[in-house]
Amino acid sequence: MNNKSNKTISPVSVFVSLYLIVIVFPFLWVLAASFKPTAEIFGDGAFRIISANPTLENYINVLNNGLLRAMLNSFVVASLTALYVIAVASLAAYAITRFKFRGKNLLLGIVLAVSMFPQMIIVAPIYNLFMKLNWTNSYFVVFPYSTITLPVAIFILVTHFNKIPIALEEAATIDGATSFQILSRIVFRLAAPGIFTTAIIVFIAAWNEFLLTVTLNTNKDFHTVPVAISFLKTQFTILWGDVTAATVIATIPTLIIVLLFQKQIVSGLTSGAVKE
Repeated sequence: MNNKSNKTISPVSVFVSLYLIVIVFPFLWVLAASFKPTAEIFGDGAFRIISANPTLENYINVLNNGLLRAMLNSFVVASLTALYVIAVASLAAYAITRFKFRGKNLLLGIVLAVSMFPQMIIVAPIYNLFMKLNWTNSYFVVFPYSTITLPVAIFILVTHFNKIPIALEEAATIDGATSFQILSRIVFRLAAPGIFTTAIIVFIAAWNEFLLTVTLNTNKDFHTVPVAISFLKTQFTILWGDVTAATVIATIPTLIIVLLFQKQIVSGLTSGAVKE
């Protein structure tokens, strides 16, 4: 009697595997292309995964052409954006979840609707405002970044603050705790996974932002990584080798963040999903 069980591959496993291949393949192709000389990127070796003549010239070129400066700018802008957006979003989300007023659901809906507007609509007014305030070519670009990060941050934090029992705050109030103490010692600590997750999402969104920076910061000294990559071209051609190398380097910081804090990110996204 044959006791061996025949293991069958489920259609779901096949679909997930194919989906992962489709998702990962472009990144692997960019990584492979970053080590190819220009002649192989478009020549006979265009479809070869491993270059016949691997080179680090593309990486050397982008590092010598200001990519490190652009990465520093991206880090500063993304960090400042995450800090101030989390501060504003935390207070706004707490007010929405704890205060009773008419139109609360409508307000939350408007906040979400704002995030759906195309950026192109707000670029012109923001540019005119920055010109009048003489804020162009500076790190003040972090303020309009809230148009793409603040609505999402508020929505995520609302779900986490709703999960915190109001009884804990009422007990602290009876014990004589101030509003600031309740926020800092109870609410923010219990909602720490959600706040941390939101900060990472805001950081990555600000790191990848392109339109506002390229419009407001025309000076090369204030270009962020996406803008710096877009200028890797000559009058007649795009330097695809440099572009792929810069893309690989620019992806490393966000990849490290996701790999190091993936458990916290998943926990933060799911912990506020169910209200107890």
